[in-house]
Amino acid sequence: MAKILIEGNEREVPDGSPIIPQCEQLGVTFGCQDGICGTCIVVVEEGMENLSEKNQAEIDMGLEANQRLACQCRINQGVVKLKY
Repeated sequence: MAKILIEGNEREVPDGSPIIPQCEQLGVTFGCQDGICGTCIVVVEEGMENLSEKNQAEIDMGLEANQRLACQCRINQGVVKLKY
């Protein structure tokens, strides 16, 4: 099991899973969930290497190197610390 940390709260996530459900529980707001609106931009403070690679929607949005769209991420393993 992998782990997501947001502002001192944590949720376990099965390896290879999307992070949407756990991020919603931890207060991340979602809009379209298709990588278009940018509502769910999070800052990855630790563990970027434990997330799936950025997809085309994230690249097209022009995110900073440490930003991801939570709706597009899968956690591969380990611990990921996010800021929203």
